[in-house]
Amino acid sequence: MAYMHKNSKGESYYLHGRMVTLRGGLKLKIFYFARKPKGKDEIEAIPDGYKVVENKRTGLPMLKKAK
Repeated sequence: MAYMHKNSKGESYYLHGRMVTLRGGLKLKIFYFARKPKGKDEIEAIPDGYKVVENKRTGLPMLKKAK
């Protein structure tokens, strides 16, 4: 089951992540929130060193590196 975050507006978002290849060939893991869980890309917990923050205007959650 994917990690779920409920924003200030009461909407639920699920954490996902996947590996992408950038133009220079560098492989990078990206994280994103979606309204519905999408099987293969689901992540069960917040990765170490990150925290969830919310966009004040839209309410969309995003991951930010913790200090």
